[in-house]
Amino acid sequence: MGLRIQNNIAAINAHRHLMVADKGLSKSLERLSSGYRINVAADDAAGLAISERFRAQIASLKVAQRNVSEANALLQTAEGGMIKIGEILTRMKELATQAASGNAGDDIGKLSNEYNALVLEIDRISDSTKYANKALLDGTFNAGNTTTTWSGIDSIYNVSVLNAATGAHTVTYSATTNVVSIQKGTVTETVDLDTSANVNFSTLGVSFTMTEAAAASNGLKDTLGAALASANLNVQEGTTASFQVGYSEAAYDSIGITIDSVQSTDLGLAADDISTAASAHAILDDIETAISTVAESRGDIGAYQNRLGYAAGNLAISVENFQAAESVIRDVDMAAEMTAFTKNQILLQSGTAMLAQANLAPQQILALFG
Repeated sequence: MGLRIQNNIAAINAHRHLMVADKGLSKSLERLSSGYRINVAADDAAGLAISERFRAQIASLKVAQRNVSEANALLQTAEGGMIKIGEILTRMKELATQAASGNAGDDIGKLSNEYNALVLEIDRISDSTKYANKALLDGTFNAGNTTTTWSGIDSIYNVSVLNAATGAHTVTYSATTNVVSIQKGTVTETVDLDTSANVNFSTLGVSFTMTEAAAASNGLKDTLGAALASANLNVQEGTTASFQVGYSEAAYDSIGITIDSVQSTDLGLAADDISTAASAHAILDDIETAISTVAESRGDIGAYQNRLGYAAGNLAISVENFQAAESVIRDVDMAAEMTAFTKNQILLQSGTAMLAQANLAPQQILALFG
């Protein structure tokens, strides 16, 4: 072979391999110390992009898990208020039963005073039961539409427009036939008040319940019908009462919750309901209906809590699976990387030794000058 001193090809080759081993060793040290296979975009550009999306989704799902926990706390707060209102209604039933009996005598005034105080307490609890300063039991916490135009009308309760179209509705009433008509745009729907105490305009998404007294009296129906027509009906878009349980803006990633109003007017109860034996007798069924209404509302809350429980379980599984997927892409296999580290360490040591030998080779030329 030729002996040259200007270009030591063997040394250059050994140096190149040494640099490769040194770079591999440095990369292994970086991965072993960080625990990640991808530390910079150059390590795996596509993998980095995918894992970053997973990380964002995981972070969002963890917040959604907290949302579910807070939603459960909110619902428990609402049910706590309803429990007390249910107890109040039971006491009101007792008072009405006593007042409706002839043995109440002159003590009916005392019974009526306690009854009236309990009506006020129902409204106080309804107004004061809040979560994050948001009222829960006054009918404003809902995922649908709402109205105030019919909320103050006597002889009706359980007014619902959750699924009604927003905007003004024209209401008319015929005292001759006891028929109420509602018109919204080109759609007109009529309901005969003589048919049932539960009045439902199913096409327009409007419903309410008449008190027992109104359902049994044409005179009260006429007064009620005139009040409905006078107020007309204006439906506003409801307060957003939904909980984000996913990472996207899709409808399936949120759960809408509606909590019924349990104010005295919505339960069909009012002061002086038992001021006389006759009125006390007439209100007995209305109180029973109010008790059922509160119980049904509590049942709805329980159903929401069960649904949130399943949502929480699904979120936990999703977070676990997303983290597993992100780990496969981004985390380093410590065993495999330790093997690579050992290999590069040996190559670095042997490469250094061979570079030293390659640098000594040209000195053999000095023997030619001897």
